[in-house]
Amino acid sequence: MFLWQYWKYTRLNSDHMPTNKIKPIDRIDRVILSTLQADGRISNVDLAKKVNLSASPCLDRVKRLETEGYIERYGAFLNARKLNYSMTAFVQVTLNRTTSDTFKLFKKEVVTIKEIVECHLVAGGYDYLLKIRFANIESYRLVLEKIGGLPAIAQTSTYMVTENIKEDTGVPLD
Repeated sequence: MFLWQYWKYTRLNSDHMPTNKIKPIDRIDRVILSTLQADGRISNVDLAKKVNLSASPCLDRVKRLETEGYIERYGAFLNARKLNYSMTAFVQVTLNRTTSDTFKLFKKEVVTIKEIVECHLVAGGYDYLLKIRFANIESYRLVLEKIGGLPAIAQTSTYMVTENIKEDTGVPLD
């Protein structure tokens, strides 16, 4: 566990837990995490049955996992095709200068483009890798114009996805 998570947990829960000891996750916690990752809508009663606990201790564990930061949020995987975002591409972005101010400005602006669903600062031959979703080639051109308008862009290279073999299914758990 990261030190800041320990600090956050003990500060928020100092009345309920000794500050010198935090419980590591065990096999049951891993099953809870795996189950919730696959089905975030599972009821606590059904989750408790899966991990062979009664409902109350199971809920206590889930709340602890949330508080300690193992569970960041709950959500749903949406069908991009049905929502008219059936095409995906990856865009490599190279900046014309790599100063602290340039990175800050780029980060501030890149999050405003809704079609950019992921943005990663990477080490290597370029600076950022963007994952974009769009409806068709015409909308891709509009997204590319938005990306080209981001601050300090020197160059972009696009790789169109022709088939999704495997998409993000969450964090691998034992």
